Amino acid sequence: MFDLKDKVAIVTGSTRGIGKAIARSYALLGARVVISSRKADACNAVAKEFTDEGLDAVAIPCHVGRKDELEALVSKTLAQWGSIDVLVCNAATNPVYGPMHTVSDEAFDTVINTNVRGVFQLCNMVCPGMAERGQGSVIVVSSIAALRGDAVLGVYGISKVAETALVRNLAVEWGPKGVRANAIAPGLIKTDFAKALWEDPERLARVEQTTPLRRIGQPEEIAGVSAFLASDAASFVTGQTIVADGGMTIC
Repeated sequence: MFDLKDKVAIVTGSTRGIGKAIARSYALLGARVVISSRKADACNAVAKEFTDEGLDAVAIPCHVGRKDELEALVSKTLAQWGSIDVLVCNAATNPVYGPMHTVSDEAFDTVINTNVRGVFQLCNMVCPGMAERGQGSVIVVSSIAALRGDAVLGVYGISKVAETALVRNLAVEWGPKGVRANAIAPGLIKTDFAKALWEDPERLARVEQTTPLRRIGQPEEIAGVSAFLASDAASFVTGQTIVADGGMTIC
């Protein structure tokens, strides 16, 4: 049920952290994986790392905040492998860390354009092809910032709650054609993206103390949830936001 053999998967933001862990888990399950992020050299390095291990991967750089690059990502993937079976929207940005009243209009636009508009546009490019084949899985990496307020991550949280609404509507619109859409809401994960949070000893101690598992997560633990959602094991799961946070949000 977890076999992804010969499935084609695009994973944005897949040169490090959660995205790279997801891409690796898919490749290990037999998928042909598109490694994508803004920097070509980083994409090429990860794709080579995977292929050197005998995994099936190709590098296609893309800035998800630019529509023309999203279009190129889709067209190059189709030219390479002929279909897209799984789309993981993981790439995101958060250039601000502080209360919302200090956020400039430019920073707000950057967060919304990258985290929401880019995901919206990419899904609209990929879902019709999935529907034509009668199957597909869209997975958006959201955050528990979508579920609770935060004094320093307010704008990021706004973008992440928009993603959870997006997958619900994708599920309604495309479900009749066999396309599933779900989100994952990770808690604090040990990645470079979240370094400002877990490198703060006081904040880290506070998180660990209020998390039932008494620790933060690892990228591979989110990859496991994503592998489930991409596979036939989740064939009756759509429109959901699956929280993977060590129990933080239940306390």
